Amino acid sequence: MTLQEKLQKYPPVLSVKDLEEILRVSHNTAYALVRSGQIHSVRAGRSYRIPINAVVDYLKKN
Repeated sequence: MTLQEKLQKYPPVLSVKDLEEILRVSHNTAYALVRSGQIHSVRAGRSYRIPINAVVDYLKKN
């Protein structure tokens, strides 16, 4: 199964919880990746929203 196929079950804009599931990392690690700018995100009120393309780009780089 390819990465694109795995990501089809997720919406085009992810929450940090979705990011945790995709990368299989802890809550703190997911927030650290977002806050540091390693994964592009948009702040919406008190939460972060991550475009799914930003996750794909991150995985391709790393």
